[in-house]
Amino acid sequence: MDTTVKPQDTNDSVTASTSVAADLQPFLHDAVVTLYAPSFVISRADGQLGGGADGFYHGDRRALSQLAVTAGPIALAPVGGGLRGADRADFRSILRGLGEVTPDPAVTLLRRRTVASGRLEESFEVTNAGTQRVRFRLTVTAATDLALMERVKSGHVLEPVRAESDSHGLAWSRDGFSVRLVSEPAPDALEAAEAAEGRLSYDIELAPGTSWTATLRCTAAYADGDQFPAPPADAVPWRTPALRSADRRFDQWLDQSVADADRLRLMDPRSDERRGGPTGGVDQFLAAGAPWFLTLFGRDSLWAARMLLPLGTDLAAGTLRTLARRQGTAVDPATEEQPGKILHEVRRATQDFTDTFSLPPVYYGTVDATPLWITLLHDAWRWGLAPAEVEQLLPHAESALGWLRDQADAGGDGFLKYVDRTGRGLANQGWKDSGDAIRHRDGRLAEPPIALCEVQAYAYEAARGGAALLRAFGRPGADAWEEWADGLADRFRKRFWVEDARGAYPAVALDRDGRPVDSVTSGFGHLLGTGLLNQEESAALAARLAGPDLDSGHGLRTLSSDSVGFNPYGYHIGSIWPHDTAIAVHGLVRAGFPDAAAPLAAGLLTASAAFDARLPELFAGHGADAGPRPAPYPASCRPQAWAAAASVQVLASALGLDADVPGGTVTVAPTFARAYGPLTVTGLQVGGGQLDVALAADGAVRVTAPEGLTVVTA
Repeated sequence: MDTTVKPQDTNDSVTASTSVAADLQPFLHDAVVTLYAPSFVISRADGQLGGGADGFYHGDRRALSQLAVTAGPIALAPVGGGLRGADRADFRSILRGLGEVTPDPAVTLLRRRTVASGRLEESFEVTNAGTQRVRFRLTVTAATDLALMERVKSGHVLEPVRAESDSHGLAWSRDGFSVRLVSEPAPDALEAAEAAEGRLSYDIELAPGTSWTATLRCTAAYADGDQFPAPPADAVPWRTPALRSADRRFDQWLDQSVADADRLRLMDPRSDERRGGPTGGVDQFLAAGAPWFLTLFGRDSLWAARMLLPLGTDLAAGTLRTLARRQGTAVDPATEEQPGKILHEVRRATQDFTDTFSLPPVYYGTVDATPLWITLLHDAWRWGLAPAEVEQLLPHAESALGWLRDQADAGGDGFLKYVDRTGRGLANQGWKDSGDAIRHRDGRLAEPPIALCEVQAYAYEAARGGAALLRAFGRPGADAWEEWADGLADRFRKRFWVEDARGAYPAVALDRDGRPVDSVTSGFGHLLGTGLLNQEESAALAARLAGPDLDSGHGLRTLSSDSVGFNPYGYHIGSIWPHDTAIAVHGLVRAGFPDAAAPLAAGLLTASAAFDARLPELFAGHGADAGPRPAPYPASCRPQAWAAAASVQVLASALGLDADVPGGTVTVAPTFARAYGPLTVTGLQVGGGQLDVALAADGAVRVTAPEGLTVVTA
């Protein structure tokens, strides 16, 4: 989901005087992000807000850009703090020198943060553990630029907005967006400065052994309401699992990931609440990630819901219906809408990044969301989505299948491809959507229209899954779609496969002239297990993925380290994306190569520990040989939906989970799970009932499944 402008000519030379842009995307790798979608807070490790991307945000707008605490000339020395859950954090500092009669600290400040939808609460507790009475002034400085998210992401520095003040707090407003900051108790002094900073000051006097507290509450709201509101807190569309394994890192990774996914939930205000059920009839989906993508993204929301299917089908159903309501019905070149097409992203307004890069509020510039939508519907049906809910979505599936056929026919060669016809949209429209992502082995960028290898695999899987749905529900066309899929597989085998010194492999894409774009990428993992490849081809890719040029030891590099143009900090040309590796793990297991999947899963587990169990959107691709801890990609989203969902995908792959509720079976065939045994996982869900799995140290498996399902083990 890149939104930066990159050079299109790799031979360009750039002098030092022109290579440093005035506006650079802010770094986030050392930030603390507390989240309750559609709101979140970014701060430094000491809890202070001020500078870069710091701030309290709501619905793609910055409500506060500064919230900093000072104590006059007394230095605040941070001594600890961080997340206490997805939506909570605390930060502890020492007021250096205050009340101290020995080398021991005497006075401390504990700052507690809680985020809810449209609401930030910061409490300050000062404690005097010394032997002397102390007196000082504590000041909180607040300011905001009310910046739109694309302005923040582009690194633009905007002028602050003047604050209005009264006896209890401060207020700002612009363009139908209002922010209010109040204090309890009221400050002893309140000032709205000329520079638009507001200052709330408290005169504090503490006897030994006493404390003082104050709470600031900031609210942010749009006059016309939230585009995608937060759903009810108790209407969680999945069952929360509990994993206890021999490797506590796995347990912590899963726990943190599910907690983050919970706070990434958003709801569709167009939901039909008459359906009722555990979610109250509210259709929910996961926002793609904080801070840059906290909204509906077709591809990301679909992949996250698919990975989380072992926790239940309600999230998948909500995601499918939310996107189906916005499925393309007309041809609109400005938005790239087409009949049957599933959208890329939704925002409140047009995003103007540069003079040549601008995205409309509802943007359809994605080639892969449509086949992924069909496959999610198929997989949700197999995991137990109610037949009536599946049947209601079949007309949308037929329309999406029609888009696959029409889109493949448009180029005359039978492959799905993309090109940005607006001249202002995304140059690349697969999941690797940065401008320099698709390149030849020699480093040359591919010229559009471009047919990606993984998109053909998605289309094959969607056609086969769509055919299964049509046949099961007595609708026509199943045979034709299976024939279409077989034809696509034949064309792929003839046109995509190339060869180097290590043997044959599929090119990452075909370019505008139909020539293979012959770089070696992590895209191999997206082909495995889809049915597009035969066993010999799958074995070749399994061996490729295990090579040290792709397997970094912390996950898969997006581009082989042997390639021209490899950059460990390249967004899609050498970095590591957890979801990408998890998809490969799943594909390898489905294709019958669990031994090749195990090291990739182990690499992600090692990386998760380095990131305190909250894996980011991506991280640098240096690899384990460069050090035991992966380096961050500094501008990465964290948390991010499909990075969080990757933990469930890896767990399901380790356990060999598969479901066929319409056929009356659930499969539990542990593969590399034995490396983490003994383990038990409770609270998985299949067919609307609970699924528990226990793996003993000797490899024995015990499964408790819902009544009516036969457990298949291997």
